[in-house]
Amino acid sequence: MPDTLTKLAYQTFQQSKQAFGFTHKTLANRLREVISPVAPDSTSDIPAPTLAILKQRLDELTEVDWQDAAAGVYPTSLLFDNPWDDFFKYYPMVVMDTPSVWDRSKNKQYQDFGADVSTDGYPDYYVQNFHHQTDGYLGEMSANLYDLQVEILFNGSADPMRRRILAPLKHHIERVVGTPKVLDVACGTGRTLKMIRDTLPQTSLHGVDLSPTYLRKANDLLSREPGTLPQLIHANAEALPYLDNYFDATVSVFLFHELPGEVRQTVINEAYRVTKSGGVFVICDSIQKLDTPEFAPMMENFPSVFHEPYYRHYSTDDMTARLESAGFSDVEVSNHFMSKYWVAKKA
Repeated sequence: MPDTLTKLAYQTFQQSKQAFGFTHKTLANRLREVISPVAPDSTSDIPAPTLAILKQRLDELTEVDWQDAAAGVYPTSLLFDNPWDDFFKYYPMVVMDTPSVWDRSKNKQYQDFGADVSTDGYPDYYVQNFHHQTDGYLGEMSANLYDLQVEILFNGSADPMRRRILAPLKHHIERVVGTPKVLDVACGTGRTLKMIRDTLPQTSLHGVDLSPTYLRKANDLLSREPGTLPQLIHANAEALPYLDNYFDATVSVFLFHELPGEVRQTVINEAYRVTKSGGVFVICDSIQKLDTPEFAPMMENFPSVFHEPYYRHYSTDDMTARLESAGFSDVEVSNHFMSKYWVAKKA
């Protein structure tokens, strides 16, 4: 009975997040038609059968998320881990910032940064208003709003998609002798690192990101609860500041679709370099066109609607070939809802 009640509570929790995300986007789109209308564009409508497949995939994601928690892969408490303080503090800011997002989108302002934001020293591909965000990945507001914005975008499924890396990661880490070391490449706000720490508390965690504001947000998030703080470093994933063969596992979540093709390969090569022999590299990112052809209209819409300049190339990129080119082998691939996963081993 307790498990049944917990599962029901989790399903209700997820359904409420799904409803909230859908309602927010519906109201925002209707408001935009009045306040900041745009000319008809080339985006495609999503057919009803595709929406039905989406709903089915979302339900399947919720079920596998519950099954992993019930099986002890990670604590059941993670299913309900929602930063409510951040929600009540920052959701009004999401609403207030929305007209600025519309203006950047309408006027095609893709490198729009405030005077107080320095873009010096960052690669050109990074100096973008990804998702039309205010100050891209370099502003304090962006760091504070990111997790909430992504949860709204994916109707409350961003965390369940992130959690799909935990089972393969735990399967490997539990066989490591001594204290395992895990690196999160492009750790962002620290959300994934928190999940790993809750799942594998004896692991030495490390995170690297190119955004100092996101690293500050990660430090804040990870300091709120007891536990060893991960070591966070401000650095470019193209040149990871670690010794060769240093980590038992390396992970990356929602990074590669925001990189040009040649940079994708460089980052994968670096992940291979710093991962120990016998270690694994676990990737979570967007689905690709070959996975679900029915979703092709959405994947065509996504880069223009959310300003993702490298997404179209990513959507057809052979990531398995890139991993094998770097030296990884035994690459396992899976899909959950709107995300795709690669688990690659280093011999």
